[in-house]
Amino acid sequence: MVSGGMFAALLGIGLLVGVLIGAIGVGGVLLVPALTYIGGMVIHVAIASAMVAYFFAGCVGSVEFARRGSIRWGDAAWLAGGAMPGAFVGAAVTNAAPGFALELLIAVLIIASALNSLRDKIPVDGTPRTLARGPLLLVGAVTGIASSMSGTGGPLVLIPILLWMHVPVLAAVGLSQVIQLPISAFATAGNLLYGAIDIAVAAALSVLLMVGVWFGARIAHRVSSIALKRFVSLTLLGVGGMMLVRVAGYASAGAGA
Repeated sequence: MVSGGMFAALLGIGLLVGVLIGAIGVGGVLLVPALTYIGGMVIHVAIASAMVAYFFAGCVGSVEFARRGSIRWGDAAWLAGGAMPGAFVGAAVTNAAPGFALELLIAVLIIASALNSLRDKIPVDGTPRTLARGPLLLVGAVTGIASSMSGTGGPLVLIPILLWMHVPVLAAVGLSQVIQLPISAFATAGNLLYGAIDIAVAAALSVLLMVGVWFGARIAHRVSSIALKRFVSLTLLGVGGMMLVRVAGYASAGAGA
């Protein structure tokens, strides 16, 4: 049974995650730990329930960014083409995969990409350069697999890669809104076959994330691109560092066992 204080904490975290997803794309990494450490949910159920909510967050984010011309649909389609099978495969192997190893790889990717994005050569505005279809499919597949297995929804993995590929930050955040749709849909299909979903939690999270994303998308389009880029980069550094600390904790626990 979740106490009133824990419920309020989960409510606040859900809204915060939604705002972060809508504003900078990154935020989903906080949701599963909150559900497990505060809500006491089993990790696999928490991941599956969060993946459902990301679909609705992606719907709101995609509409808000599309209305402002911040989504390049051609690139989004090719990313989705790779993400759909990747997400289904990720959901199928989640129970057997070593989560700490995946988390370590994601953390290293995030930190390296964040450091790279802080450099002046990363464009903060303008039209993204044309990206080849093959790399987009590969990036989509990697994003789908890693996101489905970690319960992060897509943006956490996709945005660092796009920044490394010199995609302007607002365009990267826009694409990250769309990528949540195929990843969450196919991951949920896999979870229905191979895992378990808490429907009540998923429904509550969906509402919280949609409200938060709506506000976050407006924030993203009202701050300067330079400020947004720096905020994204610093947030990625913080998230990557947090993940490394958690992986180190896993290693210490294993060594002491």
